Amino acid sequence: MKIIFMGTPDYAAAALEALLEAGHEVTAVVTQPDRAKGRSGQVQCTPVKECAVRHGIAVLQPVRVKAPEAVEELKKYEADVYVVAAFGQILSKEILALPRFGCVNIHASLLPKYRGAAPINQCIIDGEQETGVTIMQMDAGIDTGDILTQKKVIIEDKETAETLFDKLSQAGAALIVETLPMLERGEITPVKQDESLAGYVKMMDKSRGKIDWTSDAASIERLVRGLNPWPSAYTSCQGKTVKIWRSDAVAAVEAAQQPGTIVSVGKDFFDVACGSGNLRIYELQLEGKKRMDTKSFLLGNPWRAGMLLGV
Repeated sequence: MKIIFMGTPDYAAAALEALLEAGHEVTAVVTQPDRAKGRSGQVQCTPVKECAVRHGIAVLQPVRVKAPEAVEELKKYEADVYVVAAFGQILSKEILALPRFGCVNIHASLLPKYRGAAPINQCIIDGEQETGVTIMQMDAGIDTGDILTQKKVIIEDKETAETLFDKLSQAGAALIVETLPMLERGEITPVKQDESLAGYVKMMDKSRGKIDWTSDAASIERLVRGLNPWPSAYTSCQGKTVKIWRSDAVAAVEAAQQPGTIVSVGKDFFDVACGSGNLRIYELQLEGKKRMDTKSFLLGNPWRAGMLLGV
């Protein structure tokens, strides 16, 4: 099939590579504009653009893909279908109607429960045991179109957003390659989403990572994994921000203490009282310092029982 591919991050780049390996003709790639990143302010192109350039594919980077001039540019390239994966912009009805087979989206969850921008993070935070990818026929809504195909992926006990991102990226790449030939042959019966099961996840921001120590330890531990590597779960101590990277929920053996209190310090961990249970911390990062295991951290930071976090 002739394809115009729309996507931005690594998650989308994996699908683009898979489509090319499968022999599809990608006539153009549409991705977000290059932007400055990091403290250096160096301008970087997106992973999808990097992939397209390696393969000699035309790259379009409209600030607004719905703008009339951007739509006219799209019309210059032949396509049977548009494949969209984490593009980052909403398509207009005009764009959705351009290709013969419409626009299909590779969504990183089993719709309809986790619509929106951050399904990978939220599945872990919610304690789900499985998630997956959905190939969806796009319509004017946000992740509301008919389901074409789905593939389940197990969420492991210590899964982080980073590891699940990688698994779903590969699953989505494989599924879109399986789906397109069936779509072309008319072998798929689209299934409407059950609106009674629908949910929506907003884009994650840094404020989402602030730890509420009055929550139960298991919920906080899932938050740590669900926001790893970004935006990360964090607390504060003595006026400095502390990111928590690896932890466990454990039973409290001490008398009840104020949530956020360090209740015990071991050789390579320390326990913090939560609303229910303790959070055992194995890896963290003090503001302005490198990420390190707790054993190394305690050598230079003599934290002790009785100190209070989150103030």
